[in-house]
Amino acid sequence: MDRLVLHIDMDAFFAAVELLRHPELKGRPVVVGGSGDPTQRGVVSTASYEARRFGIHSAMPLRTALQLCPQAVFLPVDYRTYEKISKRIKALLREFSPLMENVGIDEAFLDISPLRRSPEELARAIKASILAETGLTCSIGIAPNKLLAKLASDMDKPGGLTILGENDVASRIWPLAVRRLWGVGPKTEERLAAMGIATIGDLATVPLVTLIAWFGRSHGAWLHQAARGVDQSPLVPHREPKSLSRETTFQQDTRNLEFLTDVLLCLIQDVADRLQKQGYRCRTVTVKLRYADFETHLHAVTLERPTADPETIRQAARCCLARFPLGKKVRLIGVRLSGLAKGRH
Repeated sequence: MDRLVLHIDMDAFFAAVELLRHPELKGRPVVVGGSGDPTQRGVVSTASYEARRFGIHSAMPLRTALQLCPQAVFLPVDYRTYEKISKRIKALLREFSPLMENVGIDEAFLDISPLRRSPEELARAIKASILAETGLTCSIGIAPNKLLAKLASDMDKPGGLTILGENDVASRIWPLAVRRLWGVGPKTEERLAAMGIATIGDLATVPLVTLIAWFGRSHGAWLHQAARGVDQSPLVPHREPKSLSRETTFQQDTRNLEFLTDVLLCLIQDVADRLQKQGYRCRTVTVKLRYADFETHLHAVTLERPTADPETIRQAARCCLARFPLGKKVRLIGVRLSGLAKGRH
C-alpha cells in the first residue's frame, strides 16, 4: 500500500482564536504576543494575515511590529485558551485516524494510508468538522511523505487543500523558493543565494558531493534528499513523553541578548503551561542555541527536586543562556524540560 500523509496547519491559530472572541476586529491587523503591550519587552507569537502584509512575523520583537504597523491591534497571549482549543482539534483528528503525530499546538500529521475514503473527501470532512466544532479554519496538505505534506499545506493558505504526488515535485515544488523547504533558514538561504541557488529546483541540480562539501555530511545529504521531495521519516504517534520542548528559528540571525532572552521566556511560558496541564514536573531544564554556521550547543541545569513552577524554570533557563558565548549570531533558540515525573509542584 502506498504511503499517504496528511498535514494539517491551523490558519494564524492564536490570532484566529482571538478574532472569535473579538469579532469586531475582523479584517484589521491583529498581533498576539507577550503581554499585548507593544511598548514593553516581548515577541510576536502569531499575527493575522492582515498584519503579515506589513512584514510582521513570529519571534519579531513587539516594538518592531509596532513600528511596521502602528495601527495594528496588539493582544496578550492566552495559552490556556489556545491549549484547550488545540486539544479539541486533536481529539477530532484522532476520530479520523488514530495514527497521528502531534507536532505543535496548531499542527499535526495523520497517516491516512489505511483509510478507504478518498484523500480529498477526507480532508474536506476534517475541515468541516473543525469549523463546526471551533469556528476556525485550517489548511491541509496531502502527499506521500511528511516533507511534501507540510510543503503542500503551506501552498494555499488560508483555508487551502493541496494534494501532491511524487510526479508533482518537478512542476510544483522545484519552482518554489528554496526558503520554503522545511528546515532551510535565512543563513542557509543566504549561502545558497551566493552560489546562484534561488529555487528548490536549482538546489536539486547540485551534486550530493558538492552539498556535503558546502554544508557537511548530515545537512548536505538532507538538502540533497529534500530538494527531490524524498523523506523517509516516520510518523511518531503519541506516547508518554520523556521531555517537553519548544524552539524557534529566527527570520534573521541575531546576537542580541535582550531579544534572545525575550524569545526564550516566551518559549518557556508555552512549555511550562503544557507541563502543568499534563500533570508533570521536570527535573532538568536545557537551552539550545544553533548558530548561523549550524553549530549547535546545549547547556542544562538539573534542579534539586522536580518542579512545575514557571519561575523556577525561567531562572534555570536564564542561567543556561548566560553560559553561551555570543560571538557568533544565533539562528535558532529552544528550551527542553526533561526528567519528567507525574505530580504537581
